[in-house]
Formats: sequence, C-alpha cells, structure tokens
Amino acid sequence: MLLQGLKVVDFTAYIAGPGAAAILGDWGADVIKVERREGDTMRHVFADLKNDIGANPTFELDNRGKRGIVLDITKPAGRDALARLAETADVFLTNTRPVSLRKYGLDEATLRKANPRLVYAVITGYGLEGPDAHLPGFDVTAFWARSGIGYMTAPKGAEPFMRTSGMGDHSTSLATVSAILAALYERERTGVGRMVQTSLLATGVYLWGSDLAVQLKLGRVASIRPRENPINAVANHFRSADGRWFVHNPRGGSGGWEKFMGVAGRPDLVTDPRFATGKERRANARDLAAELETAFAELPFDEIARRLDAADLVWAPFQTPADVDADPQVAAAGAFVEVDDGQGGTYRSPASPAVFPGEPQAPRPRAPRLGEHTREVLAEIGYSEGEIEAIFAADAAA
Repeated sequence: MLLQGLKVVDFTAYIAGPGAAAILGDWGADVIKVERREGDTMRHVFADLKNDIGANPTFELDNRGKRGIVLDITKPAGRDALARLAETADVFLTNTRPVSLRKYGLDEATLRKANPRLVYAVITGYGLEGPDAHLPGFDVTAFWARSGIGYMTAPKGAEPFMRTSGMGDHSTSLATVSAILAALYERERTGVGRMVQTSLLATGVYLWGSDLAVQLKLGRVASIRPRENPINAVANHFRSADGRWFVHNPRGGSGGWEKFMGVAGRPDLVTDPRFATGKERRANARDLAAELETAFAELPFDEIARRLDAADLVWAPFQTPADVDADPQVAAAGAFVEVDDGQGGTYRSPASPAVFPGEPQAPRPRAPRLGEHTREVLAEIGYSEGEIEAIFAADAAA
C-alpha cells in the first residue's frame, strides 16, 4: 500500500475530517480514530428516523479501516494519552475549535514541540483568521451558503433550497489530503513537519472559482438560467420520448453544432436564420431550446444515445442514485469498493476517488466499534497494563 507505515491520529468528527483520514487509510495509512465517550455524532445520524434501517453507511464510508479509541480530554489522563499518541504519529488531524485545543494542551505548538516531525492538520468552517474564524460551520452553512455556491447553483430569482450534506465536506476532505501529502513531501526535505489548514469556506470558493474569477476581475458573472431560457440552448438538459433526461455539453460553446442538429433530427435548423451564428443562437436561445425540446421528446433515449455516440459528442445521462448503482462504467472507473460488513460478507461503498493500477483491491475493513481498540493502542504507545487500568478507572478512556 502506498502509505504503509504512515501513522495518522484522527481527532475529528462529522464528515470532512473523518473523510480525509479515511482516504489516507484507503491508501495504506494506519489511522487511529479518537472519539469522546458518546462517540462521533455521525454514529447516531440515523437515530431519529422513523424506521430503523439497521446500518449506518454514512459513518462507515468515512471511518472504514480505522482503529478506534475513546479518550476524554477533559481529564488529565485522557489528554495526556492523546498527546502521547501524537508523539508517535506522522499526522495529527483535528476539527476541534483551536481555543479548546489550546485549553487542553493539544494545540499545534505544544504537540509539535514534542514531535517536530508531526504534520498538524486543522479543518475549520471559516479558517483560522478573521472576524468569523471562531464560528461553527457545517457543509450547508460555510460551504454551500456562505461561499456562494448555493446562489450560483439555483436559477436567478429562485428561492434558496437545502441540499444533502457531504458534498462540501468530502471536497474539503480531498483538499485536506492534498495539504497533508504536500507537508509530508516537504518533511522529506526539511526533516520537520508543519501545520496545514483547510476550511469549508475556502474549498467552496475554489470549487466555483471559474465563475468567481470572472466576478473578481470584471465585477459581474452570468447567473444560472432556467432550462427553457438558457444562455446556450445546445448546452442544456433534454428529455427523451420515454422520459429519460440527458445533458449535452458542446466543445468550446458551439462545437458540433451541425452534428447536434443531426442528432435531434433537425438539420434544417442549421440554415434557420435565427440560428445562423453563435451570437444569433444565444440571442434566440429560448426559441432554439423549444425546438430542441420538441425534437428530442419524439425520440427514444437509446436512439438519442446511439446518435450522440456516433457523432462523438460530449453528453451524459442524467442519472438517479439507482442508475449510478447499476451503471457498469461507474464500477469500471473504480468508483466503488467492497467493505467488510462485520458478518462474514461485504457490501459496496463509494471508493476514494483515485486509482493506483497494480495495487491490490482487497475489501476494506469495517469501521471500528466505539472504543474497540483503546487498550490495544494505549499498550502500543508504552502504557503498562496497570497504567491502562488506571486510565479506565479515572473514566479518561473507554
């Protein structure tokens, strides 16, 4: 495994931090998840559902393959154990508020004084500097709402809408992994670690950076428009006669114009004066969208797909979760991984989004039970059996 021998202390909760640690674990790192006595909040994310689904695939996704321990850092023995664990680690990953970390002697300066090679990675909602750095932040607040992504995703004038959690978190997971690996590479040259930090806010700003770059330079940016009145009518979603949606994305804005009209069965539109040039097609985008909507509504999806592929145009089906599950190309792209279900079998889960050809593709271990490896890990870092019992007796570990 690529990261075999790398030791990561995962002192995070929710999604972004655990997700980053899980990716490192998927790539071979030894990841030790440190939880409070009540456990990571995500362990209980389905507790309020009307029906018990009997599983927690969301928690499993971001915690598979880790070892799990419970330490109470409000107690001296608990925080001493965590500090001692960090002394043996390559990476310490946290999304705990900095003020709390300083209070308990788990801040970057303290831990890196004891272990100068440590890469200390911090994930926050809003960053470590500025007037709102202290605020709590979640995916839908710091990433979705405040970064501007939510506004840019909805058509102009539409009311804000909620979205499912995890997209901003997992994007921040990837940013965090990148920062950690960069710091580890630097450590190879310098012999010392460093602090790295990511935030949901900064990740969100970067993800819509292509549009935001225009705003920053020119002071304005085009908003999303409804499908029936698009900016570019051939870069749009269309529905087939059998009710299936697909999206077409022309190369360079208007590339393949004549081919796409042929796919739609409307080659006559190529010579229609309303659509003679790219500028005229944009000026009359509503009319062109209506013509294409009618044309594709008369064709079955499979025929549309055949024509699009024959014309070598850039398109994709607009898929539901069930469609993605059944899509052979998704599986072939390495987007799924088998995970031990703890009962002698495996189940399929999203994979870390990188493939390393030649690496073994064995099923990933399940997520740890709460405190499953506490005694094992404490023994590994030098605690005697009697000392371990004393930590448990003090309610500093579980």
